[in-house]
Amino acid sequence: MEMQQVRYFISVAKTLNFTRAAEECCVTQPALTRAIKLLEFELGGDLIRREGRHTHLTDLGNKMLPMLRQCHDAAIAAKTLAKAVSRGEVSSLSIAVARSLDSALIMGPLQEMYPAFPGIQIKLKRGNASEIAGMLKSGEVDIAMGGPLGETWDRLEAWPMFSESFGLMVGNGHALAMRNDVELDVELIREEQFLLFSGLDLTDYERERLNNAGVNLNSAHEVDSSQDLEALVSAGFGIAVAPKHALRTTSGLPLNLPSLDLQRTVAVYTVAGRPRPREAAAFLNLLRCKDWNRDVGLRED
Repeated sequence: MEMQQVRYFISVAKTLNFTRAAEECCVTQPALTRAIKLLEFELGGDLIRREGRHTHLTDLGNKMLPMLRQCHDAAIAAKTLAKAVSRGEVSSLSIAVARSLDSALIMGPLQEMYPAFPGIQIKLKRGNASEIAGMLKSGEVDIAMGGPLGETWDRLEAWPMFSESFGLMVGNGHALAMRNDVELDVELIREEQFLLFSGLDLTDYERERLNNAGVNLNSAHEVDSSQDLEALVSAGFGIAVAPKHALRTTSGLPLNLPSLDLQRTVAVYTVAGRPRPREAAAFLNLLRCKDWNRDVGLRED
């Protein structure tokens, strides 16, 4: 099926006159008739019945008209969009961000690049380590940011941005809130309920280290966003254990647990050898040039 055949049929369906339809489509009437005959052959039945001056659509023609019109409109829209993209009038940037990473960290670079790409469409996706790796492999996203992906794919490029430690935080009404300025003993928190991000993807070794520090994650609440973490902490559902940058945006009181020494490195990820859109290249450069300690305040006290 060719688009010109569909276009000719739509024109005849509108005018119910082969001569006027041919003039409208800027072709000869025999050429238009042949094209519609080929379309009818492909669809397995007559679309148009000519009875002297009373040309009309057949039952098949009436049923096919809405679908063929939709197909034609979609083809026109695709062609228009393709031209706009080739001229640089339409652009997009797909970014995957780890669930445990506050999206506020990338707002500065996004705001800085936004004026350079008027009309850009930003697609911000969330995921855990394996989901982010999958999105990068499939080409679903141009760039990703998060902790270690646990991926050995040789085409995966990683640029470390900053390292941060983990911390604990409780709501103002928690029993330990009055002890936030003293060093806590491991046994004091071992029986407490904890909250953590569902996408942290902690290794067995990291879980063991947390357990040794008194953080028992066996029955921990899990959340997908900083907003949910803050809501549960404020409501007194337990002690939040999270990367420190996430806790800085949460209203609560930090706990001082010297035995908690877990750290992670946050990196930007792309795929080597894959053509990088200019929007992704600009965003990557801004991320790599960012002074994270100064701009985000990640320097440890």
